[in-house]
Amino acid sequence: MTKVLVVDDDFMVAKLHGRYVSAMDGFTVVGVAHSGAEALRAADALRPDVVLLDVYLPDMDGIGVLRELRAGGHGVDALFITAARDAGTIRAALRAGALHYLIKPFSQAALREQLLHVAALRTRLEALEDGVAEARQEDVDRIFGTRPPGSRELPKGLAGPTADLVDRVLRDHPSGLSAAECARAAGSLSRVSARRYLEYFAETGRVEVTLRYGGTGRPERRYRLRGR
Repeated sequence: MTKVLVVDDDFMVAKLHGRYVSAMDGFTVVGVAHSGAEALRAADALRPDVVLLDVYLPDMDGIGVLRELRAGGHGVDALFITAARDAGTIRAALRAGALHYLIKPFSQAALREQLLHVAALRTRLEALEDGVAEARQEDVDRIFGTRPPGSRELPKGLAGPTADLVDRVLRDHPSGLSAAECARAAGSLSRVSARRYLEYFAETGRVEVTLRYGGTGRPERRYRLRGR
């Protein structure tokens, strides 16, 4: 179970984010804080795995909170959830060690995707710690999500040219698309093949996945390049 600490000065917003987290299998809210000082005390007492951290807090900003957590030896992973949009704050969050940065308002699906990414990252790191003395470059690429789509390090069964084709389709559809739509746009792929590449891009952090619910049946998975 992944333990989450929610930090936001707005009581109602914190409650909403807590509900988002609690609705996910494998995640639990262990505490809520409404100031930087409360966040630091809660982190010491509860030892969360992940902190959802606002920038704007009444006593100190969230960047300072994360820096103090790091200085205190906390291994907690941080996702910033904030209305701050300026490049300086985003850069500071990145340099302080944030794994991602969601700008308010955002959807429940967006938060879910990022929390699942954090959980997958923690699992991969734990697997490395338990299984091998030294990481291979492909292990590091999977953790950092930096492998290019046409890399020769693609998993067995995936081809660089086809990965490049799917990447181009994604770039041509910045609002996102389903596996079936990707296959049609590519012109030479089946839906199953398109989905394999899209899921690989999602696993390595290149794309984000959202769910679109219809009237009946399973929700449709939609893929969009990150940063678009």
